[in-house]
Amino acid sequence: MSSIDIHHAHALPEARARAAIADVALKLQERFDVSTRWQDGTLHFTRTGVTGAIELLPGAVRVTAELGFLLSAMKGMVESEIQRVLAEKLG
Repeated sequence: MSSIDIHHAHALPEARARAAIADVALKLQERFDVSTRWQDGTLHFTRTGVTGAIELLPGAVRVTAELGFLLSAMKGMVESEIQRVLAEKLG
């Protein structure tokens, strides 16, 4: 298993940051068939080979994920895509 832990600072109000993360969740569901659920300020996502969360913090977002064996080989690409989407959605 391989772990991802990314912090991304932003200057959005909490409601706009939450809406941006909700948009990311929809894209994850459509593109990768993940299941998502909100618990307090954290969006949890899962599917075969990956389990993770996107946590809304004051002025930042933290993305954590555990990649299964097959996705571990693509860890760098997965991290780059997460960072790209966070920059696009949160600035």
